[in-house]
Amino acid sequence: MSVRRLVRQDQSVVWQVRWRDGGRGSRERSRCFDRKADAQAFEDELRRRRRLGELVDFTGAQETLNVYVAETWAKTHAVTLSRKTAKHYASLYDLHLAPYLGELRLTELTPEVVGRWQAERIAAGAGRVAVLHSLDLLGSILQRAVEGGRLARNPVRLVRKIARPRRREVRPLPPSIVEAMRAAANPRDATLFSVLAYAGLRPQEALALQWGDVRERTLLIQRAVSLGEEKDTKTRGHRTVRLLAPLREDLLAWRLRSGRPKNSALVFPGPTGGMWSKTTYDNWRKRAFDRARAAARADEATPYALRHSFASLLLHEGRSVIYVARQLGHDARLTLTTYGHVIDELDEQPHLAAEDAIRAARQRSCGRGVDGEATGEAAP
Repeated sequence: MSVRRLVRQDQSVVWQVRWRDGGRGSRERSRCFDRKADAQAFEDELRRRRRLGELVDFTGAQETLNVYVAETWAKTHAVTLSRKTAKHYASLYDLHLAPYLGELRLTELTPEVVGRWQAERIAAGAGRVAVLHSLDLLGSILQRAVEGGRLARNPVRLVRKIARPRRREVRPLPPSIVEAMRAAANPRDATLFSVLAYAGLRPQEALALQWGDVRERTLLIQRAVSLGEEKDTKTRGHRTVRLLAPLREDLLAWRLRSGRPKNSALVFPGPTGGMWSKTTYDNWRKRAFDRARAAARADEATPYALRHSFASLLLHEGRSVIYVARQLGHDARLTLTTYGHVIDELDEQPHLAAEDAIRAARQRSCGRGVDGEATGEAAP
């Protein structure tokens, strides 16, 4: 243990106490005080507690959640998160945890206290999903405190969580609606709609696609974009996706129109030629995507939901759940849960090749307006 004088960047002076909860090799802890006398008193109490074997309980009893998050968790655990995840966690913590639980000591965070916090947040009108995510974040933080010797148990594990909101069944858009959206878009966006709806890529994967990933029969999905930077895919697994003939034609036409870019170039570059930033994506969604969605009368469509159309096309072909799951990049159980009602609807119906369904929709769109294209066809 030691007490030392520190001068911060703003020239203020604090007194830091440093200690270890266990013996050699255990993690070093620290706490700062404005007065040397307070730091010395804290160190003396640490020494007394160590002699009595009560150091673990004492540090947990003295440290508040805000102090632990700022001085330990953020420095040793939060730094390992991706930028997007770290930003999401910071937003949850600042909005739902810090104002209500932040000033409580770690040992004061009992299952009853956490359960009451959950109930009060719901009563205050907070969204159920946000509260559940915040509870998961709190549980992760306190689990680190348990592993670090500050708590004897994680109270979040004993809290009965609220039920999640009722999940709405997905509504895959039929090729006729997708084609109506494409007809209302510029060539780049029309091609992007094709990639999302006819290859099932997540928007982050489509925007990180390079021309070298477009192969003769498949698309190679091995990267995604997050906050303007390249990262791994959502599941960290790489996959190949079947390249349907109509989509291959769309991509070829777009490449020729783009001036035959190199294989290392992005298929859908941002305004400066690089990855799309979050602002660029949000603006595109509010303007270009919403305009195309309105033209096709697809009021509930989202860029991410377009991948449901690809899943529906494959199921209409008679493909197995495992095949569809591999194409979408998630496990078969999630596929069955998400598209079970689509599978039931298609049961005993004649199989229809995905390429034939797309070509038929494009032929019907010739000489017809958006109003005619957006009506009269059920989802495959």
